[in-house]
Amino acid sequence: MIQKHRLTVLLALFLLPLLASAEGGMTLEQIARLQQVGQAVVSPDGNRIAYTRIVPRRPGVGEDGPAWSELHVIGRDGQSRGFITGEVNIRQLGWMPDSSAITFVSRRGSDSQTTLYRIPVAGGEAERLLTIGTGVAAYSLAPDGRRVALISTEPLDDDTQALHDKGFNAIIFEEDWRPRRLWIADLNGGEPETLDIEGSVQRVQWSPAGDRLAIVVTPRQLVDDTLMFQRIRIIRPDGSEIGRIDNPGKLGASAWSPDGAHFAFIATDKIEDTREGRLMVAGRDGGEWTNLLPDLLGHIWHVNWRAPGEILFISYEGVEARVGQIAVNGRGHTTLYERSGLIFDSLSVADNGRMVFTANTPEHPREVYAPSPRTLEVERLTDSNPWLADVRLARQQVVRYPAADGLEIEALLFWPLDYEQGQTYPLIVAAHGGPEAHYSNGWLTTYNLPAQHAAAAGYFMIYPNYRGSTGRGVEFALTSQGRPAKEEFSDLVDGVDWMIEQGLVDADRVGMTGGSYGGYASAWAATYYSDRFAAAVMNVGISDKISMLGTSDIPQELYLVHYLTWPWEDWDLFKKASPIYHVQNARTPILILHGDADPRVDPTQSRILYRYLVLQDDPPPVRLVLYRGEGHGNQRASSRWDYSLRLMRWMDLYLKGEGGDPPPHQLDYRLDVFSDD
Repeated sequence: MIQKHRLTVLLALFLLPLLASAEGGMTLEQIARLQQVGQAVVSPDGNRIAYTRIVPRRPGVGEDGPAWSELHVIGRDGQSRGFITGEVNIRQLGWMPDSSAITFVSRRGSDSQTTLYRIPVAGGEAERLLTIGTGVAAYSLAPDGRRVALISTEPLDDDTQALHDKGFNAIIFEEDWRPRRLWIADLNGGEPETLDIEGSVQRVQWSPAGDRLAIVVTPRQLVDDTLMFQRIRIIRPDGSEIGRIDNPGKLGASAWSPDGAHFAFIATDKIEDTREGRLMVAGRDGGEWTNLLPDLLGHIWHVNWRAPGEILFISYEGVEARVGQIAVNGRGHTTLYERSGLIFDSLSVADNGRMVFTANTPEHPREVYAPSPRTLEVERLTDSNPWLADVRLARQQVVRYPAADGLEIEALLFWPLDYEQGQTYPLIVAAHGGPEAHYSNGWLTTYNLPAQHAAAAGYFMIYPNYRGSTGRGVEFALTSQGRPAKEEFSDLVDGVDWMIEQGLVDADRVGMTGGSYGGYASAWAATYYSDRFAAAVMNVGISDKISMLGTSDIPQELYLVHYLTWPWEDWDLFKKASPIYHVQNARTPILILHGDADPRVDPTQSRILYRYLVLQDDPPPVRLVLYRGEGHGNQRASSRWDYSLRLMRWMDLYLKGEGGDPPPHQLDYRLDVFSDD
């Protein structure tokens, strides 16, 4: 009888994620269907906007894989229509200088590799322009519209390729890398010319004056180099160097001024800064640069120009975002657009100054926005999910609470959809990755952090920006540097205590989840803070700091901006900051999820934690799930759906159910919910 009762409870708990819609609110199936805008680029004449729409595949229906990316265009009349839709992957949108056609990169039809295309806006099929090397990785059109600069990984020479074809293809770790090369091609025909550039080319931007290019180069084509050692070079179209911008540390977006006289870029002041976010400007030949906003308590991640002397940028400050403007000499700093809950995340500018943005809000994922000619306020131009208007969304609130040492921590709080005053509810803490990242007051519901569904199912869910987060300036971002798993994770527990003190949360029903560094926080919650958490779901997380540095593809980044020391210089720091060091304290049921092809956090991090836990005399409930072929986060529709179901089933059992042994490892995927389209 007891076993029969337990089976009934488990079945009911499993069905909860799919049946939440019975009383309103968002379901996991709806989250899996969410579409959003990707890139948006306004035409040079300002009359049209090309954008990509990200369309998820349906789990169990058709071929599995990552989401499709369609091409859509908003015309002069403000109406949007699909140009290339369906099972396509369109990326890297651009415009011909005369606004007659859209350029993009894709692999279509008989293409053996990624190819540069253009499609006329007046109608007609997409025209295949050219490809190069191992496929087009990036490109930049010359202002005359006749030439194009292309980046591609250097192909194997004929002899080496022949050996590979015979099976002699051993991987010589970090030695057999191939650089990305830069080519200049004439769109009217002729053989592309390879430029002799030392290092590996990551990015190229043709100057509007047409006489030079800005390229971003790394010493090697290794992830560590692309994170920490990107440097700017100014060259002529023949490859000869004009000047350099030897920026320290991480490098972000960049843009030429319309007259080609200046070059703006986002970087760091010093190599130890955890994240780029300072707005810099240099002359057209490179050389010295100026930090235009040295005292900004935020991070800038997007930059463009409104006119030859006017720089536009998007700044993230706290949990909000704003569009700002500043003169090239550092004067006239002003805010153009700012609205609570409107999170800008890209900007494009036409030759006539028309601005186009992508942005998200608590009510919807990323859409296209532009200033209204009538009200001068930004207005939404697209609606990728019209059905969202009929979904009851839970309250999303900006909250602030004190850490143990008095530091104020900002967070986003989702309330239970049908909250009743005086009752206490279970809580899920969402720890972000990085830690040099932050949550903004926009759309936060995803397959691995399903806030709106959790709220519909009767949970509080809190998204804290613990110390070390971006959005509050360099000093705040550096507060956790060299101090892993100390105050940064205490900030998360302080947020739980604050929720309990408000009379909102049941202290015995608190869980934590997150990916990457958030997965590390989840493993820490299940071991070091095991007495505080009743459930944890760890995604691509860290369990052993010592082996993590030795197996990751970013050891220099970890040293320079995170640890500030090597393990052999302080074994004790690395050991005590490792969740496996605290496994004997572990009583928290933990679900461990990881892509088995993750290059950033090797899946051995999850295997080690699983093994150490199950070897204990009295192990907590634990399960390890590895996703075949997935990397640092799931991309395929099937593995995302699997993840969502497992996450909520685990939380439901241990935060709302009777607990006990883990649920059956099999899932009933209920794929019929996706077959009605």
